[in-house]
Amino acid sequence: MNTTLLVLGGLGLVVLYLIFAYNKLIVLRTRIQEALSSIDVQLKRRADLIPNLVNTVKGYAKHEKGVFENVTKARSAIMSAKTPMEKAKADAGLTMALKSLFAVAEAYPNLKANENFQDLQRQLEDTEDKIAYSRQFYNSNVLEYNTKVLSFPINLIAGIFGFKQEEFFKADEGDRKNVKVEF
Repeated sequence: MNTTLLVLGGLGLVVLYLIFAYNKLIVLRTRIQEALSSIDVQLKRRADLIPNLVNTVKGYAKHEKGVFENVTKARSAIMSAKTPMEKAKADAGLTMALKSLFAVAEAYPNLKANENFQDLQRQLEDTEDKIAYSRQFYNSNVLEYNTKVLSFPINLIAGIFGFKQEEFFKADEGDRKNVKVEF
C-alpha cells in the first residue's frame, strides 16, 4: 500500500511538473508573440508617418524623385515583411531610405524650418526610440524562451510538444559597420 502511494505520488509530481513546464513554455512563446506585435505596431506607426514626411519634402525638393521612390519601396517592404528576419531587413532598408530623405532635407533651409516637417521629424525620432525598445523587449523574451527550450529537462518536453527556438531580431550588416564622420 505504501509503495503504491509512493508510486502514485511520484507520478503525480511528474505530471504536475509536465503541466508546469508546458504552461511555462506557452507563456514564454505568447510573450514573444506579443513583443513581436509591439515591434509591428511601431513599424506601422513609422510607415504611416512616411507619406506625410515625403509629401512635405516633395513640396520643397521636386527633383529628388529617386529618393522618394526608394522611401516608398522601403515602406512597402516593411509593410509586407512577415518573419522577424524579414522585418529586420526591411527596417534597415527603410532606415537607409530615410537617411537619404533627411540628407535631401538638409539642402533646403526653408524645409528644415517648416513646423510640419519638424513635428514629423520629432514623431519619427520618438517612434525610432520605441522600435529600439520593442526590439530589445522582443530579444529579451526570445532569450528567456530559447534558454528554456534548450535546458534539460524542459528540452524533452519542448521536443515532444514541438516547441522550437525563435529567431532574434538582428541588426542588419550595414548597421554594424563603423560610422565614418568627416568634417
